[in-house]
Amino acid sequence: MPAIAQQFTPQVREFIKVNTPTVALTDAKVIDGTGHPPQLHQTVLLQNGRIMQVGPMKKVKVPAGAQVINCAGKTLIPGLVMLHEHLYYTMPAGSYFNIAQMPYSFPRLYLAGGATTIRTAGSIEPQTDLAIKRMISEGKVIGPDMDVTAPYIEEPSLDIPALSTVKGPEDAAATTRFWADKGCTSFKMYMHATRADLAAVVREAHPRKLKITGHLCSITYREAAEIGIDNLEHGFMASSDFVPNKVADVADYPAARQSLLRLPQNSPEMTSLIRFLISKKVALTSTLPVFEPYTGREVVLGGGLESLIPQLQERETATWQQNQQKDSASVRLFKKEMAWEKQFYDAGGLLVSGTDPTGAGRTIAGYANRRQIELLVEGGFTPVQAIKISTLNGAIYLGREKEIGTIEAGKQADLILIDGDPEKDIRQVRKMEIVFKKGVGFDSPKLFESMKGKVGLN
Repeated sequence: MPAIAQQFTPQVREFIKVNTPTVALTDAKVIDGTGHPPQLHQTVLLQNGRIMQVGPMKKVKVPAGAQVINCAGKTLIPGLVMLHEHLYYTMPAGSYFNIAQMPYSFPRLYLAGGATTIRTAGSIEPQTDLAIKRMISEGKVIGPDMDVTAPYIEEPSLDIPALSTVKGPEDAAATTRFWADKGCTSFKMYMHATRADLAAVVREAHPRKLKITGHLCSITYREAAEIGIDNLEHGFMASSDFVPNKVADVADYPAARQSLLRLPQNSPEMTSLIRFLISKKVALTSTLPVFEPYTGREVVLGGGLESLIPQLQERETATWQQNQQKDSASVRLFKKEMAWEKQFYDAGGLLVSGTDPTGAGRTIAGYANRRQIELLVEGGFTPVQAIKISTLNGAIYLGREKEIGTIEAGKQADLILIDGDPEKDIRQVRKMEIVFKKGVGFDSPKLFESMKGKVGLN
């Protein structure tokens, strides 16, 4: 049955490059997201928002009236499915972090950076996130499909004014019910939440077929897996499992970090934890950009310094300069984290991708999504594996792998045309030309250009 043509406002249409019922992408290299070897000289036929056919040019007949796009020397990959995203920007403000919602710039930047589906892994303005999700679906706003996470499930502790808190498991359960009824589809436990809080959220969310993730500290990964968590954020960077004489339900972030710095890269203890998580079918989200060290690397990850308002460009550049050659511990832990993620993947774990545009303020929507793929390759994955982790694996976690995540006939036409070959040079992922979402092609460079000097403002 033909899909109903999508309607877009003039403000959205300005950034649409391709919007015809039938599109033939010819002579492309296709990295399809399945992990299979890339195929050369392929034609991908899109019709009414879906992928109708994928095959060698000689075998795929281009229908009369189709818009033909010659992709010689270019590569097609699936639209990215990114599972640790936010629609806000953080910046230090004296003794605490100020958090500002970015409802205008971030959705647009996510799509520009190839993310056609995202999960907001923790919301500070869930009503805004839910409204943005609706407005994107109505063609009023440019952005990805969104899986909206409820406010953080966190006990009072951190002085972050925008952070929602709960007081005990009954409050956690009530919060879960409230936001599930409002349309949130994921829940996120935060650093000071207790085991009882997590158990309460599991009891409420799982019967509704809703999933729970966590940026933990007071709860260990092993405890969370036992209770029934579905996903753990930040690879192993938030694991407190290796803290000597760990006190139950008490968060001690410095002790957790020190324990990871002491833990050998190839340790039986980590191997044991990895096996346990896999046995419990717990997914792991890699968020390498937010941990990327300063020394010898970009000021804004993925090259997005110009996206920031001028004051933030100055602040981030000054912070970057101050931290050169002063982050050796961070460099060591970053390299270990890359190795542990590879060990988890190689052991059969479901590793998914995210960026977490928070922290010091140099992780920016869109730019960081492309950077995540580059960093997975730096960590030892092949480009084909890094793309699979950032597409199909995310779709599998969301239970949407029959609909999105790969370039296969019958699936939603979410794909990215890259002017280059990321298999030969992974940094070619920055040369995104057209991002197709449900068969409509958005102009990636134009979207990025439109948001220069906007991040930090709205």
